[in-house]
Formats: sequence, C-alpha cells, structure tokens
Amino acid sequence: MRLSEGVEWGVHCATLLCGLGPEQALPAARLAEYHGVPEPYLAKHLQAMARAGILASAPGPKGGYGLARSPEEITVLDVVEALDGVEPAFRCDEIRRRGPTASPAAWYRLPCSIHRLMLSADEAWRAELRATTIADLFRGLFDDVDSRILAKGAAWLQEVAR
Repeated sequence: MRLSEGVEWGVHCATLLCGLGPEQALPAARLAEYHGVPEPYLAKHLQAMARAGILASAPGPKGGYGLARSPEEITVLDVVEALDGVEPAFRCDEIRRRGPTASPAAWYRLPCSIHRLMLSADEAWRAELRATTIADLFRGLFDDVDSRILAKGAAWLQEVAR
C-alpha cells in the first residue's frame, strides 16, 4: 500500500496549524513555503481537508487556513480519508473465479482467505490512525524535534500568522 504524498503534506499542515491561536490562519502559500512543497498542489489538498471539515478557510487578505475543530477531535484517519478516500487499500478482483477451475459464483460462499487477511490488515492500520489525533502528533513534536527547530518554527509562525 502506498499513500499519496498529499497525505504526508496534509498531516504535517494540520499538525503545524495546532501552533496557531484560535483566531489565526495561514495562507496556503505560507504553508507550502514552510514545508517546501508546490503551493498549487498543496492548495488542492487543503481545500479537500476544508471540505471534509478538518480545516476552516477564511478568504481575503487576512485569510488562510486554520483547524476547523479541536485538534483532539481530528484523527490522522480523518486526514487520510479526506485526501486518499475511504476505500480499502486492497481491491479483490476474485481471480479465483477465473481460469481452468472457474465455477459459478454461488460455489464461493465466503471471501477467500487472502481477501479476509487484507481487509483485516486494512482495519488494523485504520484503527491505529483513528486512535491517533493531530493533538497527539503535535505533543509528540516536543519529544521528537530538536528544541532549536521548534524555536525556529515558533518564531516563523509568530511572524507570518494572520
């Protein structure tokens, strides 16, 4: 399974937006600048996250993006599904019904063990992403990231937030 790069970008942007005050926002161009990614492509992902109720967007010169709800209420799975969809990663084409042993569909009472395994694995990783909030990731920054980088990020946010 491979998630789109937009998922990485979206999760990073949502995590960064935790550092803003409640009435502050960052334009897509500033979020793209901070992460070193193309602004037009990032903007499409931010719009999808806004449509999904993860981000709130405010138009105009003082506008930009902020979290639409508390970071404790936004799961990583919310972001993944907003950007990559809700479909399971595995798609079964029922190839066991083809070839020299092909038989009527009624003879196949259950999904095959491969299909069941893949669905179980898909649910396991979704459960992990559902159990992790954007707030959890933000708190983890303080353990994972060098304090000098955190200070630079905080100064940058203070300078550019609207």
